[in-house]
Amino acid sequence: EADEAPDTVTGDIVFVLQQKEHPKFKRKGDDLFYEHTLSLTEALCGFQFVLTHLDNRQLLIKSQPGEVIKPDQFKAINDEGMPMYQRPFMKGKLYIHFAVEFPESLSLDQCKSLEAVLPARSSPQLTDMELDECEETTLHDVNIEEEMRRKEARVQQEAYDEDDDMHGGAQRVQCAQQ
Repeated sequence: EADEAPDTVTGDIVFVLQQKEHPKFKRKGDDLFYEHTLSLTEALCGFQFVLTHLDNRQLLIKSQPGEVIKPDQFKAINDEGMPMYQRPFMKGKLYIHFAVEFPESLSLDQCKSLEAVLPARSSPQLTDMELDECEETTLHDVNIEEEMRRKEARVQQEAYDEDDDMHGGAQRVQCAQQ
């Protein structure tokens, strides 16, 4: 009950909630998203880790024997998301997004060891005659977002330059002096 007085209208209480950003969890409706990075060994051979939930419960997260986790793969845990609107005892899902960290390089011995246990290469080996007819290229690292931003800026600049180079058409008129 609110404070009531004669000849006054009682009002509603309005709460305004602001959601605070969390470093590990993101909320979308009643679902939670969690980012976790695995080493290549963990992704291929199995993993387990403890996830501290928002309510400080400890959840044991582990892969199934023989299961391989791919880069950017998602896994879900039912009923570990946020409470559903007007159904506080029902919860959404907790989605775990896996990133896989690859080594920067491998030694020749490591490559041979991996080739011995992994499935065979899918690309056929090329003959010397086929190789003689190919042009050799060099791959290099690139930051694709930065590269695309630079190209977009160049295209926009060229469009402005074209506008400046146009002849004919309407002439530019200066304002009359008063």
